[in-house]
Amino acid sequence: MTDFATARRMMVDGQVRTSDVTDLRLIMAMQEVPRERFVPPASAALAYLDLDLPIGEGSRRLLKPMVLAKLIQAADLAPTDHVLDAGCATGYSAAVLARVGGNVVALEQDAELARFAADALRGVPNVTVVTNELAAGWPQSAPYNVILLEGATEIVPQQLLHQLADGGRLLCVLGSGPGAKAMLYQRSGTDIGGRTIFDAAAAVLPGFAKTPVFAF
Repeated sequence: MTDFATARRMMVDGQVRTSDVTDLRLIMAMQEVPRERFVPPASAALAYLDLDLPIGEGSRRLLKPMVLAKLIQAADLAPTDHVLDAGCATGYSAAVLARVGGNVVALEQDAELARFAADALRGVPNVTVVTNELAAGWPQSAPYNVILLEGATEIVPQQLLHQLADGGRLLCVLGSGPGAKAMLYQRSGTDIGGRTIFDAAAAVLPGFAKTPVFAF
């Protein structure tokens, strides 16, 4: 039987702390949240490995713990921040965000994953699971101080950027393949600027792929 507590500690010590993640609130959250509860039972033994963990059908994945931790740290969350977790999948990222930030809206478009997340997050008071197309966000609860895109996008996520509050930050992986980068976008008034924060790779989320261009 897998010793999940030990596996969790090894994940934090070997994958998170060694990647320049120093936010003690985040480190504590990742030590406390049982990641095995947020993966299909057949994959529980893989929950703490250094990989994008397949979940459900198709190409959906949970981000590597290191990539997730670095994205959340770059968001510079305050305890009162209103957060949109876009593409929450099974709810693991929302559970971590809820321990670092304020209220979390966990958005998922796959109905089965949304049900899984709602069950796994039961009892977490500051998370609400909602269902909508990921690229459309959840404007009903906007504006957000932080938006985390739980996967990669090949296009700048304009609809999500418009749901940021003044001073709000959006974190995502931009691009696919070896050239992908983790990005931090920030809103200042009507202006939005973006910068690369580290090299990263992730599966492209539904609705965020480039439109194919056909050459004749």
